[in-house]
Amino acid sequence: MTYKARLWKKLDSGKVGCRLCSHFCTMTVGERGKCGVRQNIDGELVTLVYDKVAAINIDPVEKKPLYHFLPGTRTFSIGTQGCNLGCDFCQNSSLSQPPRAGKAISGQPATPEAIVANALEYEAKSISYTYSEPTVFFELMQDTAELAHKHGLKNILVSNGFQSSECLNELDGLIDAANIDIKAFNNIFYREICKARLEPVLENVKQIHKMGWWLEITTLIIPDKNDDIAELGKLAGFIAEISGEETPWHISRFHPDYNMQDTQPTPMETLKAARSAGYEAGLKYIYIGNISNNEYSATFCPGCGAEVISRNGFSIRNKGLSHGKCKECGMLLAGVYD
Repeated sequence: MTYKARLWKKLDSGKVGCRLCSHFCTMTVGERGKCGVRQNIDGELVTLVYDKVAAINIDPVEKKPLYHFLPGTRTFSIGTQGCNLGCDFCQNSSLSQPPRAGKAISGQPATPEAIVANALEYEAKSISYTYSEPTVFFELMQDTAELAHKHGLKNILVSNGFQSSECLNELDGLIDAANIDIKAFNNIFYREICKARLEPVLENVKQIHKMGWWLEITTLIIPDKNDDIAELGKLAGFIAEISGEETPWHISRFHPDYNMQDTQPTPMETLKAARSAGYEAGLKYIYIGNISNNEYSATFCPGCGAEVISRNGFSIRNKGLSHGKCKECGMLLAGVYD
């Protein structure tokens, strides 16, 4: 079945204009957008993934990654195929890229009612729209998020941040927390490696902050691509200025994947240098991810320096936090804890 898409307009000669993301695709009859999962059928825009969920899991919320939003809880995670970006380093390319290449769209039947029922059955505290790019399954996300709130579940968006402003407005009041990728702090990287643009992502981070969603930022650092420490310091400064010094920044280690198999993993020295640059820019919570035996994934109280949460992989141990407050000094740490 096909389902009528939202956020689009009719144009002349049977064309349609998609308003969902910042590509603003114009499609002739029969044509798909850059995401590969929205198509002009007889002058109407339809979504091809409303009922085709390609990934379902129960995850620790830390896997998103979210470290300051309901830590230690489980989130019911879903994703479809398709993406509005074409990152050469994509670590979920089997989900995100086949529709962009014109391949058949796969997935198992799902409805908002079934997704919410499963989340409740597995005692998840939230539903995460994740794995590929949730913008491209907007209609399923919006309907599920509305139903989730009615049943006391929180909603999490894990995204590349390339939505349109209209899309974010439609999600206002439905999404409770987001992790947004800022993949680099230069437009050349976005244009050549991600097939997108930086500016819409930065504007959307500003809008998300103003809407009051809990926000965390992730940057995957790739050797010789986006690992200039001065540039990363500017990115950290942007985060501190626009969404606040208490916005957690997740610095992730690159591993060879997809079209970047010949690129080496990120040196630990680079990750630590980026972390230092982030602290110099004023950020209070910086985490290094995608490494084992990680001493840089713990949360420390900015007030007294006490370690309040330790992490081993996606497992956590509360060492000194009570309802978001440090047991040592009483400081309330930024985040959502209850």
